[in-house]
Amino acid sequence: MQRVTLLGSTGSIGRSTLDVIRRSDGRFGVFALVAGRNVEALAEQILEFHPEVAVVADEEALEKLRSELGARGGTRTELLAGPAAYVRAAAAPEAHTVVSAIVGIAGLEATYEAVRAGKRVGLANKETLVAGGRLVMDAVRLHGAELIPIDSEHNGAHQCFRAGARGDVRKLILTASGGPFRSTPKEALAQVTPEQALNHPTWKMGPRITIDSATLMNKGFEVIEACWLFGLDPDQVEVVVHPQSTVHAMVEFNDGSVIAQVCATDMRMPIQYALTWPERWEAPVPRLDWREARTWEFHPPDLGRFPLLRMAYEAQRAGSSAGCTLNAADEVAVEAFLRNEISFPAIAEVVEETLARVPSRQAGSVEELLDIDRQSREAAGKIARERAGARVMA
Repeated sequence: MQRVTLLGSTGSIGRSTLDVIRRSDGRFGVFALVAGRNVEALAEQILEFHPEVAVVADEEALEKLRSELGARGGTRTELLAGPAAYVRAAAAPEAHTVVSAIVGIAGLEATYEAVRAGKRVGLANKETLVAGGRLVMDAVRLHGAELIPIDSEHNGAHQCFRAGARGDVRKLILTASGGPFRSTPKEALAQVTPEQALNHPTWKMGPRITIDSATLMNKGFEVIEACWLFGLDPDQVEVVVHPQSTVHAMVEFNDGSVIAQVCATDMRMPIQYALTWPERWEAPVPRLDWREARTWEFHPPDLGRFPLLRMAYEAQRAGSSAGCTLNAADEVAVEAFLRNEISFPAIAEVVEETLARVPSRQAGSVEELLDIDRQSREAAGKIARERAGARVMA
């Protein structure tokens, strides 16, 4: 039985991963569950999957978890809290595979240590490579780790690359749903509300990822991630808007052939692929019915309406810590938007100004990356407050 440490077990990717494990007929089991503060959901997962270790964000959440489990009859699972426990669970020799699904920079250190421990890492945390791509990929090569992407687009690309030699690849094409505002006039975006932006047309995701999809920042992060994962230059990664979200990625080879990966829009598909690669197991979701008539559309993205995608390309070309600052500023700006403090277009304005204010430098350790992240958040927070004040005065 392959044992899994799941970083971010109570989120949408975490729940889908546990469903794949539940359906695996005992071929996969859970060594550790790592969550934040959703102790009720974590308690239910502990009682069902009986991990050896469960970790929460801090001591307050740990006390609540102990109380919750005590009221349900208790558990033999070792209960821990804090960043050091995240790392311990990720690097533990008892775990064969680590699924990294913590949203944000909080997942970086534990994922990096899992790589340094030579694990197979199913990567759903974009920030790991957006912020620390060079550091992480150097560790993958040095320690013989496997990094298998779980994001549907990169997972699709991973499958497409199996069709030919890497030297024959001309470009990778990533698809984007376009979010809820792909047809909204640019001048109308200032009136967009958080509720409208959270209404994604295709996927059910957490708040930050949903807003990032609406701004196309999520696709920008995927461009950066793809460059690191597959050793590509930014000019070799193209984004097209594909509202149906059925084609997840395409790879064009030098003879003009294009290999596309197509499957149902259900995250259990790429999760199962990451766990079982290079094998292919029976689909955990209903298959596409090719007897049904269907239409696929592909359009170029409008960088005028969605400038964050352009900034992502620029950050990857700039290198050094630009990706780390890009991610930190975006997270701060999205939070300000969700609190109704800044407008939807101001998310991009905050990110662009933060990139201009925070000097870029090469980070040689996770600690340095986290310091750059902190500086970038402070700068972005100040800029967001300036925008919020100007909005109130207006």
